[in-house]
Amino acid sequence: MAVSTSPETPIPVGEVSRLIGGWIERLGAVWVEGQITQLSRRPGAGVVFLTLRDPSHDISVSVTCYRQVFDKVADVVSEGARVVVHAKPEWYAPRGQLSLRAAEIKPVGVGELLARLEQLKKSLAAEGLFAADRKKPLPFLPQLIGLVCGRASAAERDVLENARHRWPAVRFAVRNVPVQGVHAVPQVVAAVQELDALPEVDVIIVARGGGSVEDLLPFSDEQLIRTVSAAVTPVVSAIGHEPDSPLLDLVADLRASTPTDAAKKVVPDVGEELARVQQLRERARRAVDGFLQREERGLASALHRPCIQRPQRMVEDREEQVTALLERGRRTLGHLLDRADSELTHTLARVVALSPKATLERGYAVLQKPDGTAVRSPQEVDADETLRARVAEGGFTVRVDGAPGAATAAE
Repeated sequence: MAVSTSPETPIPVGEVSRLIGGWIERLGAVWVEGQITQLSRRPGAGVVFLTLRDPSHDISVSVTCYRQVFDKVADVVSEGARVVVHAKPEWYAPRGQLSLRAAEIKPVGVGELLARLEQLKKSLAAEGLFAADRKKPLPFLPQLIGLVCGRASAAERDVLENARHRWPAVRFAVRNVPVQGVHAVPQVVAAVQELDALPEVDVIIVARGGGSVEDLLPFSDEQLIRTVSAAVTPVVSAIGHEPDSPLLDLVADLRASTPTDAAKKVVPDVGEELARVQQLRERARRAVDGFLQREERGLASALHRPCIQRPQRMVEDREEQVTALLERGRRTLGHLLDRADSELTHTLARVVALSPKATLERGYAVLQKPDGTAVRSPQEVDADETLRARVAEGGFTVRVDGAPGAATAAE
């Protein structure tokens, strides 16, 4: 419960320590997992002191146990080992220190570690951290390569020497960190984050030589996996040898079987690239030569064509065709005109032969009433009716005689 205090009614340090101790006492015994970083076994002492550290965070706690508790696992437990401790939190009031009093210590076996890694692997895979579509392509020629590795390690030497042998101008930003033990995870994570924040770094290589399962555990840590997954810069995993497969291999953008293999995959070989450039130049030259030769043959073939050697021949041939067509058109038009003229003459003769004028010229006359109507029957006229007689040379009037059918000339 909270303690009521004020500047006027403070409580002594001892009372604060006693209250903290009382709260901690109520926690009860717990099972704690961690990695042993310090181990103190004084000869003749009945108590063993050790420090238990969280491998993923910079947090540690002191642990004490009786010698007979530690002696049960003394042959298999040493500094750097992972253990599970059944302990009760204790508060040492005089110094204000928290520690754990261990009643049982169990080493974490390889089988159990592998089972936990498999469970973590499935969990991270379900989140999509290992998906292929998350992989970022590596640059063809990185200008600056970030390298995270152990200090003066064989992995560092292999990467630097092989990369510079392949491309002497390549530059590295090296971050030396512990690659095993309790300090490995936080420092490797910090190094990756630092290099990822540098815009001039084109790719990051995390390299380490081979080792046991326990030695490679930092590179399967969840915090490191999530850091690499969130990195903007492509990350290459070069941990251990071919059989080794920490979870970092799955989340990295590229897995290299060894540090040497990482150098070969990240840095192109200058000799191979020069040879490839030479091959491409030769291929381009052959392609251009072949194109020019084909065009020259096509041009020569075109120049030997009759239409190119004597271009006016086409016009002459067409001129003859035009002349022949013109003559044919004239003949056809003449025949048509002649035929039309003949038909017109015959038609005109028939019209003339059938015209009333021709009939009049033979001595006939046409009688018309005053309104111009032709008289066709005697019954159409009346006695003493004046009619108009039309003959070939003109006309005159006539008067109808009293009797129907007889008429006399009026003038």
